Amino acid sequence: MILLRDARVVVPAPRQGDPDRVLLDGVTLELAERRIAVIGANGSGKSTLLRLLNGLRTVTSGQVLVDGLDPAMDGRAVRQKVGFIFTDPLAQLLMSTPVEDVELSLRSRIRNRAERSARAHTLLEERGIGHVAHQSIYDLSGGERQLVALTSVLAVDPAILVADEPTTLLDLRNKHLLRRVLAELEQQVIFSTHDLDVATDAERVIVVDGGRIVADGAPHETVDFYARAMTDQVRR
Repeated sequence: MILLRDARVVVPAPRQGDPDRVLLDGVTLELAERRIAVIGANGSGKSTLLRLLNGLRTVTSGQVLVDGLDPAMDGRAVRQKVGFIFTDPLAQLLMSTPVEDVELSLRSRIRNRAERSARAHTLLEERGIGHVAHQSIYDLSGGERQLVALTSVLAVDPAILVADEPTTLLDLRNKHLLRRVLAELEQQVIFSTHDLDVATDAERVIVVDGGRIVADGAPHETVDFYARAMTDQVRR
């Protein structure tokens, strides 16, 4: 269970006399559903909200709790529970080939190098990308890179997966592939997206605007609310 209580994130102004920048303001949420989508315009606070969930960002005030753990105080323990997928997989793939990257994730769990390599190959095969295990990550398609990043994160069995706009850089085929993969995962998945069709894959959709939660509920109701709000802004 993830709880946010009056969570606020403020970036101090670079110059004295300028106003501080408020990224999130008074967000209170209880995140329990198996699939939760977060939508909103660029700069609305979506990524900031997601990064709070595994300690990549911490609150200025308020509180975030993951199964009772505070990411600011228990960051390592929280990150063992909450895996994070970035929009661009190249931002998190650290090694030159997929198998090396998955092995890196497994290093703390499997000390024996041969066993670690065998397990990494098995995980890539299970994800349908075993054939690219030894290719350069720069020679992979966007979908293959995202699946490698996902495999590396899931290698340590987090209970929760947080994904920040995971389909943004993917073509239509790979977007559908990733949607299917995410739908089949046992983990709770919390993701942000600009694609309203992808948002309807969730059980619950949260709309963020100006750092605040402006809608929260069933997918079609909240997606319709957001679509109407965006249409109204364009017409003004």
